Amino acid sequence: MQRNASVWLFVAVVLLVPFTVFGIYSWYHSRFQPLPFLGGKGHILANFQLQDQSGTTITLQDWNGKIVVANYFFTHCPSICPKMMYQLKRVQAYAGIKNLQLASFTVDPERDSVKRLQDYATRFEIKGNWRLLTGDKKQLYRLARNSFMITATDGDGGPDDFIHSDKLVLVDTQKRIRGFYNGTDEVQVNQLIKDIKKLAEERTK
Repeated sequence: MQRNASVWLFVAVVLLVPFTVFGIYSWYHSRFQPLPFLGGKGHILANFQLQDQSGTTITLQDWNGKIVVANYFFTHCPSICPKMMYQLKRVQAYAGIKNLQLASFTVDPERDSVKRLQDYATRFEIKGNWRLLTGDKKQLYRLARNSFMITATDGDGGPDDFIHSDKLVLVDTQKRIRGFYNGTDEVQVNQLIKDIKKLAEERTK
């Protein structure tokens, strides 16, 4: 009986040690490893000039010193966009970072005027540090492809060009992309919230 107990103890230790080591490694990696620089450390967002839901002109300089979560949407989207907006409300509520900025760029500026964005913001109770942005379609699509890298498709922002993406993009205070997340997946959005907090700590070191 004692020999059997010793065998089971040995087996338990053999099984437990790898899981313990993996757990410690995972915790260390998530807590202390810096987020990657996507597109390369030298990739920085291009400047833009757009209008938000209040009609205020917004440029890249308005993001100085801010951690940004950006996405692309359109107001008459019936499926993915409302799910993303719900998850972004979670980010806004739970990230708890003072210098956090949320920015939602329309892919359909022909319909999504400032007034329409105002109505959408009212309907979804979007306020505070969250901007809905509209403007020149070519500029919006150029930003989507070349700056935020939310799609690999080619296009010129012309009348027949259309982008639809569920990605949320995490941008650091130096305008560099540090993460992509599925904006309809609660688990990935939970990770985004953790990564925002990690970026905030990175900035203070």
